[in-house]
Amino acid sequence: MSASSSSLEFGKRLRAEREFLRLSLRQVQDLSRTLAEQRKNSEFYLAHSTLADIENGKQTPSIYKLYSLSVIYRRQYQRLATYFDVPVDEAEKDHSALEFPQTYLKRGLSDLDDRTTALLLEMREKLRFEPTNLASKIFEKWKEKPAGLLGQVDPRTFVYGYVGNEDYTLYPYIRPGSLVLINSRKRKIEPMDWLNEFERPIFFFELRDRYVCSWCELHGNQLILVPTAQSRKHTIHVRYPGDATIVGRVAGVSMIFAEVDENSR
Repeated sequence: MSASSSSLEFGKRLRAEREFLRLSLRQVQDLSRTLAEQRKNSEFYLAHSTLADIENGKQTPSIYKLYSLSVIYRRQYQRLATYFDVPVDEAEKDHSALEFPQTYLKRGLSDLDDRTTALLLEMREKLRFEPTNLASKIFEKWKEKPAGLLGQVDPRTFVYGYVGNEDYTLYPYIRPGSLVLINSRKRKIEPMDWLNEFERPIFFFELRDRYVCSWCELHGNQLILVPTAQSRKHTIHVRYPGDATIVGRVAGVSMIFAEVDENSR
């Protein structure tokens, strides 16, 4: 069976890992045998001929053999998987794109590693003191950037915004302290027939002195930012585009409805 060009490329990258450690095919075979004996599972064993076929693009390693190679070459398992075109970094995005018929519970912090959990808790604490802003601008001031913890989205289309802890503009539809997902490609405000306030389009705006997440109306060059009645705020009239920039339309929101019990950490 002839090897495809992509399989050959993946094999070359794997061979480079072996040659970096100056290991022969038989030495890798011997090391994998030791690992298979320790694990009491022959699936972890790689015969030198099998590894040669893998490096020549004629064969794809099993999950066990790929683990053995990751241990021997001291490379992350996920990294070696990408050599074989497995999009491990796209897993969350691909999962989100699927439509599940049943309601289910999202994975909690207990399923994350300790460092990721600490970053999430630290992020929540720090955001309490931030005004409404783009998440990217907030993170610029932080030593560690938690942007990757927010979920996998296409950065060419989506950005995250944060609604400040004292920003009640769209309360209770979007509560203070919420994270909003913004489609930066949807910046045109068009007349729409929405049936209720849940369907009314929400936009994220940059004004001269602050950011605003709000409903809106556009009349000529007059942009009206419309708050909810419950917020007890007044409408804001600004010149558009002179005094306002449309960041994009809000496509999703994550917010807390009840006070978090700190003792439950």
